Amino acid sequence: MKIAIVGVGYVGLVTGTCLADVGYTVTCVDNNPDKVVALKNGENPIFEPGLDELLQRNINNE
Repeated sequence: MKIAIVGVGYVGLVTGTCLADVGYTVTCVDNNPDKVVALKNGENPIFEPGLDELLQRNINNE
């Protein structure tokens, strides 16, 4: 299943990352291009325990 997440703030980023980790194909979009570029570079813009590891495991995992 393919899922789109609009907004990569505290709710969208955590939700999208968790869904990707259980096997869904997730595309996240945001109206702030700086956030998108940071995420593509593997930078986590928010603090959530365990999120860094999940992000690194799933970023660019196609």
